[in-house]
Amino acid sequence: MTSGTWLVIALLVGLSALYVAAELSAVGVRRSQLRALADEGHVLAARLLDLLDDPRRLDRYISASQIGITLTNLILGAFTAARVTPYVEEALKAWVSPAAANAIVLLLLSVLLMVLGELVPKSAALHAPLRVALLTARPMQVSQALFRPLIGVLNGTAEAILRVLGFQSTGHRHVHSPEEIDLLLVESRDGGLLEPDEQERLHRVLQLAHLTARQIMVPRLYLDMVNLDLGDEQVLEHLLRSTHTRLPAYRETPDNVLGLLHSRDVVLHVAEHGTLTNPEQLLRDVPAVSEHVSADRLLMLLREHRTEVALVVDEYGGVAGMVSVQDILTEILDEIPDASLGGQPEPERLADGRVRLPGLMRLDEAEVWLGVLWSGEAETVGGRVTEELGRLPAPGAEVVIDGVRVRVERVARQAVMAVLALPVPDSEEAGDG
Repeated sequence: MTSGTWLVIALLVGLSALYVAAELSAVGVRRSQLRALADEGHVLAARLLDLLDDPRRLDRYISASQIGITLTNLILGAFTAARVTPYVEEALKAWVSPAAANAIVLLLLSVLLMVLGELVPKSAALHAPLRVALLTARPMQVSQALFRPLIGVLNGTAEAILRVLGFQSTGHRHVHSPEEIDLLLVESRDGGLLEPDEQERLHRVLQLAHLTARQIMVPRLYLDMVNLDLGDEQVLEHLLRSTHTRLPAYRETPDNVLGLLHSRDVVLHVAEHGTLTNPEQLLRDVPAVSEHVSADRLLMLLREHRTEVALVVDEYGGVAGMVSVQDILTEILDEIPDASLGGQPEPERLADGRVRLPGLMRLDEAEVWLGVLWSGEAETVGGRVTEELGRLPAPGAEVVIDGVRVRVERVARQAVMAVLALPVPDSEEAGDG
């Protein structure tokens, strides 16, 4: 084979790699990076930014890349069959048949395209989307001009087929994953556009999809519930003693919650009738959600039901706890104290190097204090200690979990309320939490 043949093959493989890299970098590059360059007068960055802001233009850009990939691969296959296959057949005719020689050429061509035409440019575009997008911008402008008639025909045909199938084509859109958005927030904070506390709150919003109702609810153990079987006077006394305005009301068993008894409704009823009679008629409906529903989905469900609270039920239909909008806001702001969890201490670092942690602290939140993420089935510090010991511990009980020495400080309501733990050596200081 002549050097010209190899040159053509290299050119076609290079073009295929160009189009693959252009397509992936166009949908992966960050707007913030392009905008920063555009503000500095970078012409290509400004053009790419305009492209990403227009779904139709981005659609044509992606179509040009796909057409380029298809055409170069077809041309490469035809060229190889015409120039390379006869040479290989002649060289290997003493050992293999023409069909086998043809298969060998096809295999080698596929490997060449997969490695140099797909995997290498794809990795480059994923690791450095900004650089690759800028490098491929000018060749893609030429390709768009060359392929414009073909792009119009193919895109029009695709849209017609989609309409027949009942779909509406809106073009490609430049979107970011939650992880990419999180990185953008960090860049905005580093660039001075966001305060550190603002960035942290937005980060918490993005993490809502990874939290479940079980993780943020007030457990049933800490709920102030009222038993309607006690009688009207006792129910009224219970409500007057309570520090809460909404109490789950039940009959026979706490798993049989009939609704929420609101102090405002009771006050209005007593003001009108002089006493509380038949409190069951004052109950407000409360929706029930699975303990596994995500926090962002939970927020949507609360909005759909036009309520601020919901019961959390386990897989057996029992009441596991109650969750409210405040619980979700606490996850975002981390500044709203929850009066429902009375007796739970604030996490603090002690002078002797130990840390005091509340029993209901989640394990992912405790990691920064302990220096290690505890593994296990339990989701809270107290639950993990109980799980390790295999029983409800008494105050003073000690156990070592993943290198952390733990001493149970306080137990109440059949649950671990506070522990003292000695973090693993060389763990990062958590500060004030």
